[in-house]
Amino acid sequence: MAQAGTKRSVWSLVWRYAVLILIALIFIFPLVFMVMSSLKPDAQLLRDTASIRAFLPVGDISLDNYFAAFRRAPIGLFVFNSVLVTGLTVASALLVGSLAAFAFTFLNWHGRDVIFTMILATLILPFETIAIPLLLEVNTLPWMTFDGPVTGWLNSYHVQIIPWIGDGLTIFLFVQYFKDLPKELIDAARIDGASWLQIYWKVIMPISGPVIATAAILKFLIMYSQQYLWPLLVTQSEDYRPVMVGLQYFFQLNTAWGEVMAYLSIITVPVLVFYLFLQRAFISSIAATGLKG
Repeated sequence: MAQAGTKRSVWSLVWRYAVLILIALIFIFPLVFMVMSSLKPDAQLLRDTASIRAFLPVGDISLDNYFAAFRRAPIGLFVFNSVLVTGLTVASALLVGSLAAFAFTFLNWHGRDVIFTMILATLILPFETIAIPLLLEVNTLPWMTFDGPVTGWLNSYHVQIIPWIGDGLTIFLFVQYFKDLPKELIDAARIDGASWLQIYWKVIMPISGPVIATAAILKFLIMYSQQYLWPLLVTQSEDYRPVMVGLQYFFQLNTAWGEVMAYLSIITVPVLVFYLFLQRAFISSIAATGLKG
């Protein structure tokens, strides 16, 4: 009987891992297709899409598409712009969002619920409805440069960062997480004489690793891979344009699909690096929290 139970548990474990591997393959197939297609000339690329050869490094394989992609567009500059804008926006949004959520969760002040409801209402507001008014506003705002004060934020990094710092989704995620934290932590810190800022920085944030990782991933994906309309409106110079706007360089005149796949492969690298880094930081924060507890 014991051996039969052991066999059933082994087969159950095998089937479970088989299903997980199958799901993983389904999600990784687009990445494999993208990389394999970037190594093939256009004629072979289009011909292979009708068979399993699209996922295999067969035929005329070379790095010509990558060299051609770098000749067509300043890819390094686009990636740098996206990483800079995304990194600063994510860091600022996490700081502002966590501070706002701390105030909404732990502090009692007049109009708190009304303001939080208004922030949640912005989640259902399409960006297209405010794009033109926001463009007119940032075009008239002052800014200080090394050459003195100027009017208008166009063709700059800050015009792509500041409007996205106050994020309703980030605030909502932090509020929901903070609500589940034991209130005894706050009471004990207040009894010890800690200020609200000290409680936020030394008590709440060190145990908020899961929500920080979740909010950072969502914000990073939105800023890095989904920002197209706003940078297209506010950046006329390629010196400030991100990777999504740079993609249009490859659809001018005759579309070279191999170069498109090469460009997509290149700009996907920062996403994978960020995810792996954040995953490691997330696991470390969970382990540290458990040890402290």
